[in-house]
Amino acid sequence: MAAKSEQTRQLVADVALKMFREVGFEKTTMRAIAQEAGISVGNAYYYFASKDELVQELYIQVQDEHAVVAAQALKNVQDLAGRLKAVLHTGIDVMAPYHQFGSDFIATAIRPSSPVNPFGEASTAAREASLAIFRSAVEGSSPAVAKKLRGDLPELLWLAYMGVALFWVYDQSEGQRRTRKLIDGAAPLVARGLSLAKIPGVSKVFDDVLGLVRNVKEDA
Repeated sequence: MAAKSEQTRQLVADVALKMFREVGFEKTTMRAIAQEAGISVGNAYYYFASKDELVQELYIQVQDEHAVVAAQALKNVQDLAGRLKAVLHTGIDVMAPYHQFGSDFIATAIRPSSPVNPFGEASTAAREASLAIFRSAVEGSSPAVAKKLRGDLPELLWLAYMGVALFWVYDQSEGQRRTRKLIDGAAPLVARGLSLAKIPGVSKVFDDVLGLVRNVKEDA
């Protein structure tokens, strides 16, 4: 019984994600999902209380896929710039099927009170999964990132990734090549900037930045 219930839940999720890709977020209704899945509307709501919960499912599945392809791309890449490029490019790769309707998601998610806001409590699981990918990129780099930066850097990189994702959503260039150029240009700059943290005079600046970030997080 439990196995059948999980199969039905997965069916609803798979149909919803397929419809998100094919007809977009706004046109995907719970009624349409139920009809496509061949179940009652009430049954669809039993597994997912709202379309917002299905967006959370999308977030998690995208992060799961990102983790797999990023791990593959990171193999044999040691320098931080190369590892950042690998993580950012694969992140864009796994989101690509949803690009046409990305602005619909943003319009819903950007509200602070939105249940699908990527910074919100409901998005914790997906956010932590994404942070783990950036943590892996940082921890596996050689030469190693300055020790004092390693704890905070994955979250700062994730925040930068959110900015890249927003740029990508509105990037109408063929194949979103402008976003790809942004990644290719920004990753080496970030890596070079971080390498300065080991220089005594510059190190104090990084200390001040990290202190500010930590103070802001404490007040959140």
